[in-house]
Amino acid sequence: EGREDLQVNRLETQIWIKPDIQKTDVDFSEILNAIQEIAKDVNIFFDELEGVNSPSKDDDSLLHHGNLTCTSDDASRLEVVGEEVPDKNKTNGLYFRDGKCRIDYILVYRKSNPQTEKREVFERNIRAEGLQMEKESSLTNSDIIFVKLHAPWEVLGKYAELMNVRMPFRRKIYYLHRRYKFMNRIEKQISRFRGWLPKKPMKLDKETLPDLEENDCYTAPFSQQRIHHFIIHNKDTFFNNATRSRIVHHILQRVKYEEGKNKIGLNRLLSNGSYEAAFPLHEGSYRSKNSIKTHGAENHRHLLYECWASWGVWYKYQPLDLVRRYFGEKIGLYFAWLGWYTGMLFPAAFIGLFVFLYGVTTLNHCQVSKEVCQATDIIMCPICDKYCPFMRLSDSCIYAKVTHLFDNGATVFFAVFMAVWATVFLEFWKRRRAVIAYDWDLIDWEEEEEEIRPQFEAKYSKKERMNPISGKPEPYQAFADKCSRLIVSASGIFFMICVVIAAVFGIVIYRVVTVSTFAAFKWALIRNNSQVATTGTAVCINFCIIMLLNVLYEKVALFLTNLEQPRTESEWENSFTLKMFLFQFVNLNSSTFYIAFFLGRFTGHPGAYLRLINRWRLEECHPSGCLIDLCMQMGIIMVLKQTWNNFMELGYPLIQNWWTRRKLRQEYGTQGKTSFPQWEKDYNLQPMNAYGLFDEYLEMILQFGFTTIFVAAFPLAPLLALLNNIIEIRLDAYKFVTQWRRPLASRAKDIGIWYGILEGIGILSVITNAFVIAVTSDFIPRLVYAYKYGPCAGQGEAGQKCMVGYVNASLSVFLVSDFENRSEPASNGSEFSGSPLKYCRYRDYRDPPHSPVPYGYTLQFWHVLAARLAFIIVFEHLVFCIKHLISYLIPDLPKDLRDRMRREKYLIQEMMYEAELERLQKERKERKKNGKSYHNEWP
Repeated sequence: EGREDLQVNRLETQIWIKPDIQKTDVDFSEILNAIQEIAKDVNIFFDELEGVNSPSKDDDSLLHHGNLTCTSDDASRLEVVGEEVPDKNKTNGLYFRDGKCRIDYILVYRKSNPQTEKREVFERNIRAEGLQMEKESSLTNSDIIFVKLHAPWEVLGKYAELMNVRMPFRRKIYYLHRRYKFMNRIEKQISRFRGWLPKKPMKLDKETLPDLEENDCYTAPFSQQRIHHFIIHNKDTFFNNATRSRIVHHILQRVKYEEGKNKIGLNRLLSNGSYEAAFPLHEGSYRSKNSIKTHGAENHRHLLYECWASWGVWYKYQPLDLVRRYFGEKIGLYFAWLGWYTGMLFPAAFIGLFVFLYGVTTLNHCQVSKEVCQATDIIMCPICDKYCPFMRLSDSCIYAKVTHLFDNGATVFFAVFMAVWATVFLEFWKRRRAVIAYDWDLIDWEEEEEEIRPQFEAKYSKKERMNPISGKPEPYQAFADKCSRLIVSASGIFFMICVVIAAVFGIVIYRVVTVSTFAAFKWALIRNNSQVATTGTAVCINFCIIMLLNVLYEKVALFLTNLEQPRTESEWENSFTLKMFLFQFVNLNSSTFYIAFFLGRFTGHPGAYLRLINRWRLEECHPSGCLIDLCMQMGIIMVLKQTWNNFMELGYPLIQNWWTRRKLRQEYGTQGKTSFPQWEKDYNLQPMNAYGLFDEYLEMILQFGFTTIFVAAFPLAPLLALLNNIIEIRLDAYKFVTQWRRPLASRAKDIGIWYGILEGIGILSVITNAFVIAVTSDFIPRLVYAYKYGPCAGQGEAGQKCMVGYVNASLSVFLVSDFENRSEPASNGSEFSGSPLKYCRYRDYRDPPHSPVPYGYTLQFWHVLAARLAFIIVFEHLVFCIKHLISYLIPDLPKDLRDRMRREKYLIQEMMYEAELERLQKERKERKKNGKSYHNEWP
């Protein structure tokens, strides 16, 4: 009965104080004193109540399905709850039971977990920080307990000021320079001529997207003393949901759970199993029965699904501001970078497609292909021991034509273009990042001092030193211990690289062995195309080995990184990122490097073949060259890997979530699904990857390497990357919106260590493309023949007419009787001329068998070698000069952005002064009106 009386008194306590109270005879002092006495009684009662029925106790009597326990801060206990709570707020699982306190964060634990005391202390300290709390048991498992947290306005304001959260305080004043006014007039004139075209089809409908106030306002660090400067229409919505959850997470990371100087923070409780999960809530369902165009979006999640994650908007720009508002700046920057990378792939894909189509259109005019297809009288030596037969050069006609599609006159231009493109992409991304950082208030943002990892703390807790920044004692790792761990880690990395080389060696042996097997195959199709069958199967096996080793590398990289004992999470993340990138890059590209630079280079010549372990004859290139093998390797690996990654990114979470929903339907029927509260639905979703955005970045960085490093051999790589990225953006968006729990809205200024990796790949691509053109392709031998040995020698021409006789000049003659016994083919070649063959041809520049030095290198070989080395040096220096010139000419910060930043800084100062002056004048008028005069200093 006493509890009910106190509740009635609490609800009936209503005070309405108008700011412009007129003079009256009523004395309010007695009323205020009475109210304070009632408030004290209520506070004492609730303090006693907390000691008896504390929600931090794991008491089954407090936890029933739908029976909630709530603990509020002192300020909220006197608030009036006189309005009827909307039914929607009660049932959608986004609010406390009162329907007014929005859930900002969810903690999940199991009652059977033995860490009860730590949770009790932690939750008691949470309430001491001012957070409100409710608990509820799961509808599907009574052992699972959900702890719902809400941050009141006072707590949000206090920590927003401590965290320097920037909030809008004045509408932006847009200033246009005369140059921009002139450009606007030109754009208006152009728009008149293209009025018959669809108006900006790639932009999202402005009527659908909400106006985000923070984008149109100047922002400043929040201050409670200057709260009147900020644009506050509604205190409940002033801080958006992402900011609220970030503030709550900030508090949870600094709350103690046990007596001790380092027993602090939610991360440690998650790592020791005290809590099973911690996450902010999604803003309701992403689906709606009503159309978004007619009824609008029900919440930001629904809006993101319709305008971003839906396949119907694949051609639209991304709503990056909305993504940033919902998921935070770190995830927003990832999608901004991915969108920028995809947009920059359009010119690269167009030029690559042009190079390929140029090869198609000039195919019938290629003199080399014509000579190969017409060479019915040229008999080539067998490409393997015994089982491989002699073959006509004309049998490789189709391979010569396919090679021309990728290795033609435009290949060198495309290689230079892609090297320059990589530099332009990175330089303009820096400018784009600067604009985004300005728009998202990241210019002056500095990352907070990171906490020490619990593993590091547990390992080195006995030895301490003073932190030079905070001045507090912290665990310390000795230099000798750190060096020894780094040496062991480096040895592990070297060993794993040796494992990759061993895997490539196994693939080489497979190719050497199977080419003879396929040559003796019963099926004529495989027997006649033994080399292509060998390459195709080897690539598929190589892909399987790559995927298996990736799983192993992740475990090894995790072990080595933990062995190093990094001090902070960012150090751990950078170390793990470098290892994983190095492992996967070597794993993915080692076979490609072998095919590009080693296949067919060190085989010797007929009669003196070089052998592996003095047994297996090394594989030779096809009579049309090795470029076709490199194209097959890149095409198959790129298509298979991107398909597999897309399936694992979306298919795996879909299957897991489907299985969870299936079990729930079996237990609760079809009606139970819709009745689950939001925290239950989100808990049943998949958590975000433990490594954050690492997998997403790694996939794109490896694709960037494939697109640039060997692009001279496969000009269609940018096109395949573009098509994949268009799908990738929507897959990732769908995954974040529908399949994953909502991640914490983290902040970041850039893409981190990945930018340095991209720059390294750009430098490596220049070197590899120079070697691909000079060594792998026939560009240099053809150029040397045209200018030195062909019909146009000495004339300074290099057209198709100058290539007459090139095929014959690039083949050497071998005496069949000089074959080794183990290399001698089973057939004597009598099927070609009716009598045993006396001579056969092979790809090389060597003297004939009857010369003074049989099978020695010819002068043409040395000319080609010198030209190749000269081309590599000239190409690299030229492209590097162009890259550095471009990076010098393109400033990191756009001039208009620099001017806007300076002007904004000036306007913010002026606005602050004006706002202070306006406030002081208003206070002075009120004092004069009340007949009082005070002498206060400037606040």
